[in-house]
Amino acid sequence: RIDSSFSRTIRTRGDVHLTAKGDLSSTSVICRSALIEGKLRGNLHCDDTATINFSGRIPGRLTARHIVVERKANIHCFRRVRVSSIEIKGAMSGEIIAQTIVTIHKKGLLEGNVTAKAITVEKGGIFSGQLVIGQADLTQGELLPERKPAAASTAEPDISGAAPQPLPAT
Repeated sequence: RIDSSFSRTIRTRGDVHLTAKGDLSSTSVICRSALIEGKLRGNLHCDDTATINFSGRIPGRLTARHIVVERKANIHCFRRVRVSSIEIKGAMSGEIIAQTIVTIHKKGLLEGNVTAKAITVEKGGIFSGQLVIGQADLTQGELLPERKPAAASTAEPDISGAAPQPLPAT
C-alpha cells in the first residue's frame, strides 16, 4: 500500500495498492496485481490484473494479463499498453496491443490505435482510432510488407550507368 511519495523499485508476488494520495515514480513495479488510484510515473508489469481508477497521464509502460480502466478514470498512456485483454469503462487514450480482446463498455471511451484478436464496443461506448484485428503481436519487421526482389532477366539491358528510374507504384 502506497499512500505517499515513493520512488524505489518494487518487485513482489503480491498486490500493490497506490492510493489516491500516493505518488509512485519508481522506474519499475512488478507485481501480481495492482490497484492504481494515484499518480503513476514509472513502468508497471502485473502478472494478473491492473485496475486503474484515477485521472491523469501515465508516461511509463503498462503490461498486464488484464487491465480494467474504471468508470471514473480518465487516463492518457504515452507508451504502448500490452495486455492479454483490457476492459474500458471510463476514458482512455493511447495505443493498445491485446493478445485477445478489447472491451469498451457502455459510457467507455477509447481514443487510439488498437491491435487485437477481437474488439467489443457496447452500445453507448465510443472507439476512435485505427483498428487491426487478428494480429496481436506486431514486431517492427512485420509492420511493412516484405518486398521480393525482381528476378534478373537476360532480356533486360544493363542500365547501371543510366539515371535513376522511379519505382513503379505498388
